[in-house]
Amino acid sequence: MSVPTQHDRIENGGSPLFDDAPDTVPFERLPPQDVDAEQSALGGMLLSKDAIGEVNETGIDAAAYYRPAHGVIHDAITTMYGKGQPVDPITVGDHLTKSGDIERIGGASYLHTLVQSVPTAANAAHYAEIVVERYKLRRLIEAGTRIVQMGYAAEGEVADIVNAAQGEMQAATQLAAGGGLERVQWADDMLEDYLRSMDEPPRSRLPLPYRDLEAMLPMEPGDLVVVAARPAVGKSVVLLDFARWVAIEHRKTVLVSSMEMSRPQLMERIIAAEARVPLNRVKDRNYQNDDRQRIHTAALRINGAPLVVDDGPAATIVQLRSRLRWLQAQNRLPEVLEVDYLQIMKASGKRGQNRTGEVDEVSRGLKELAGEFGVVVIAAAQLNREVERREDKKPMMADLRESGSIEADANAVILLHRPDAYDRDHERAGEMDLIVGKNRQGPTGTVTVAFQGHYARARDLGTGF
Repeated sequence: MSVPTQHDRIENGGSPLFDDAPDTVPFERLPPQDVDAEQSALGGMLLSKDAIGEVNETGIDAAAYYRPAHGVIHDAITTMYGKGQPVDPITVGDHLTKSGDIERIGGASYLHTLVQSVPTAANAAHYAEIVVERYKLRRLIEAGTRIVQMGYAAEGEVADIVNAAQGEMQAATQLAAGGGLERVQWADDMLEDYLRSMDEPPRSRLPLPYRDLEAMLPMEPGDLVVVAARPAVGKSVVLLDFARWVAIEHRKTVLVSSMEMSRPQLMERIIAAEARVPLNRVKDRNYQNDDRQRIHTAALRINGAPLVVDDGPAATIVQLRSRLRWLQAQNRLPEVLEVDYLQIMKASGKRGQNRTGEVDEVSRGLKELAGEFGVVVIAAAQLNREVERREDKKPMMADLRESGSIEADANAVILLHRPDAYDRDHERAGEMDLIVGKNRQGPTGTVTVAFQGHYARARDLGTGF
């Protein structure tokens, strides 16, 4: 049997480039995928809560999995994790059974197979990165295939086909580069946007309980604001004032992540501040005079306020991101995220970091959360002991404890100074200075408020809040 030559194939209308291989070869080849990596990533997530957060950090989602069943399992795990529910083969199996998806993934026994397929959860993020890489390659192949199809179909003007092909490739390369092209804009377009908005109201700013501070320091979505002081000076008081003003007075959603106080302790402080009943009487249930009536009136104001409290142990950026995604899925994304306080937070779990490196990572992570979700992040931070060695005890930016990144990452830094914290008989007893040491949106300076520690609040000298 003679083998046809290249000349014979050309004479018969064939191609010297593409006819060497059988027509069925391109369709028999499997696209890039790694089922073992998919199973190992999911198995690690089912084994460890920390692995879920680390896998989420890779940017993986259900679409990245080659096997649709794996995407279904991934969605179930992340949904439960975002709601703070326990994640293991039993609970995920129950979740999938209730959603009607248990048979789609091969039954509950397959979840146990996933756990058995991975020796340890420590490498779950690495397996997830492999899955994402294979997904990017598949997307590139899909884009190339569509471009080839458009070229052979030759429908429309050549210029239109070229534009469409460029669009396909741009979408694929944007995915491979990690996205972000949608955030690029020419200066001319930015100028046009501004000129159109000249007669519109200014961009939304966060309402603040202290009038002079609001005038000096506009807080806008995407900002990281740090409130820093030595212990017992008033960080938690100021943060709670912000939260009460935004959630109770203006009915805007606030998420408070408190690693310092429990939910009952926070509510006692809110009650004391709103009712203007001494905190010790609220805590001890030792009500006097018209305390009960004041508390009842305050409760009517507090009721229905969109204030969400997370009082779990030391949080991580991954956990805060999950909380925000959970609220976003319910169309209740907060305008403000408060963290009390920054140095208590844990880094992502990387081993071998010193404390400064951990704080740097947390600081950068909070700034990223602010930009990613378009919220104002207000974080309390501890100042070092250098403050107490100075005669006037007045804090400085250099006193930010354990990290220079806090100052670099923050849009604004507010340093708290209370003279009577060091001298009870000081002539300025009862006053607290809010020293704006950094302000990317305006001037620096000092705002003075009345500190009412017995009510767990500070009072604006102008508005009387």
